[in-house]
Amino acid sequence: MAPLTGAQIVARSLRGLGVTVIFGIVGIPVVEIAEEAINLGVKFIGFRNEQAAGYAASVYGYLTGRPGVCLVVGGPGILHAVPGVWFIVFHLRSKNFSDSAQMGNSSVNAFPFLLLAGSSETYLVSKGAFQELDAISFLTPHTKLALRPTSLNGVPQTIENAYRTAWYGRPGPSFIDLPADIIQGTLSSSVDLPITSPLSAPPKPSADEPTLFKVAQLLKTARSPLIVIGKGAAYARASDSITSLISHTQIPFLPTPMGKGVVPDSHPLNTASARSTALKEADIVLLLGARLNWILHFGSPPKWNPRAEFIQIDIDSNTLGSNAADPALAIHGDLTTVVPQLQSHLSTWRYNPDSSPYTSHLLAAKERNLAAAAKKASDSFLPLTHSAALSAIERALHALSPPDEGRIVYVSEGANTMDISRSIFPVSHPRLRLDAGTHATMGVGMGYAIAAHIAYNGLGSQPGEASVGVGGVDGGGSPTKHRKKIVCLEGDSAFGFSAMEVETMARYGMDVLIFVINNGGVYHGDADHASEWEALRQSTLSSPSVHGRKGAGESKGLRSTSLSFGTRYEELAGMVGGL
Repeated sequence: MAPLTGAQIVARSLRGLGVTVIFGIVGIPVVEIAEEAINLGVKFIGFRNEQAAGYAASVYGYLTGRPGVCLVVGGPGILHAVPGVWFIVFHLRSKNFSDSAQMGNSSVNAFPFLLLAGSSETYLVSKGAFQELDAISFLTPHTKLALRPTSLNGVPQTIENAYRTAWYGRPGPSFIDLPADIIQGTLSSSVDLPITSPLSAPPKPSADEPTLFKVAQLLKTARSPLIVIGKGAAYARASDSITSLISHTQIPFLPTPMGKGVVPDSHPLNTASARSTALKEADIVLLLGARLNWILHFGSPPKWNPRAEFIQIDIDSNTLGSNAADPALAIHGDLTTVVPQLQSHLSTWRYNPDSSPYTSHLLAAKERNLAAAAKKASDSFLPLTHSAALSAIERALHALSPPDEGRIVYVSEGANTMDISRSIFPVSHPRLRLDAGTHATMGVGMGYAIAAHIAYNGLGSQPGEASVGVGGVDGGGSPTKHRKKIVCLEGDSAFGFSAMEVETMARYGMDVLIFVINNGGVYHGDADHASEWEALRQSTLSSPSVHGRKGAGESKGLRSTSLSFGTRYEELAGMVGGL
């Protein structure tokens, strides 16, 4: 038997765990790992920037329910990949973290993510080696686990430990540093080499009966109850149990941006169109996989009823009782286990809408807000508003594929584009809407779209992991019978962060549909006409000392938020063979 190289051992260990796709950018020395993985049938998706690769791997973990894997070079490759980690890890160590961004994407959003990176030879440490970086010290504060194998025999166990840690408990990022002498080393005999195999799904903790009883009794006293559904519920595949709870109790619910679809947006108890009223009047709030962070205004007045009491159910015990949540009413457990337990304790109880004017206030607010939204959508003035443009797209797409079919995945980013599209595009199934998430990270769009395409549609003859389920669903309410169309709704500024990944999509034959809402700026543009914008540009170029706006209505040049007017973003697709 030929000696095994470190690269072969890494690739075999990943494949043994069930890894079928790796995202990343290769170079010395990790290119050998990627090639060995390809030889074993693992798909390698090569990106144009490590940041997009990290975003893709992190959200792939969210969509499939298993850690996404990213492979990059050391030094600058790790620094570029850090936003994907940071997106996941923000709350793991400290509520006051303010460091990196991509590892953060995985951490803040609690996505299971394994980052592998090469590094210089161990005997060259501290000598100024090629791309030298003490990655373990750098990433330990931002990951659940950061490891470096000390021998070739230790590689399989190191990879298994990091993979399991990323997946079990509150999902998050793990990191493995792979020195060049480990990757390029050889093992003359594999007799004693550990062999990895697929891990069992994470344990699902249940709630203790006394706390369940107390929470159920409190809910029964509510005059204005509200259930808030977070993206943690979507990740937990808790759609069926939560839908059953809402139907059983008749409690109104509010989905967070990526909690949309856990219960269909079309459900009559959905209060998304009356969000402000629901927050101001709710007295007992049940949080299901949602945290009282900035997205939910920390649970504090004036947005919330100052007398509101919060019941929180979450897989992460560290988040229980944070901000306005009451730790005495917190339940640590898996939603697929705890929600049926809670429903059993509520027995035959149903919320009586006649107990307060709460329900009538919600209905009145819905009518007002939907009428106002319809008026904005019908605006025919040019240039089109966000509401008018996005509404036209929605009508066209849903004429081809109604929301109930669950055949469209929406990826949205950009301040106005993301916020406004949230209410315009309804979804009826979980994990079909992806956006900038808890960390409000712009630049995730193209990476997310690539990951969604692979997760749902696979690549070539390989099926997507997220499309494999039982009884026609993936265990959490999403149809799996058909391919899904990936649709990106991009602000022009947000699109610019990762626009070159359009070439990645073309290279791998991904039929992603991208809409760029091109208003020529961050938040808004400087002008409605090319001649007006050009005059501002010339003013900026000729008079840099008066760059910007001196006062209201007094034009002195381009704003700091300005981008070029009328950029032909669609030509990027044409350059790489798309449309």
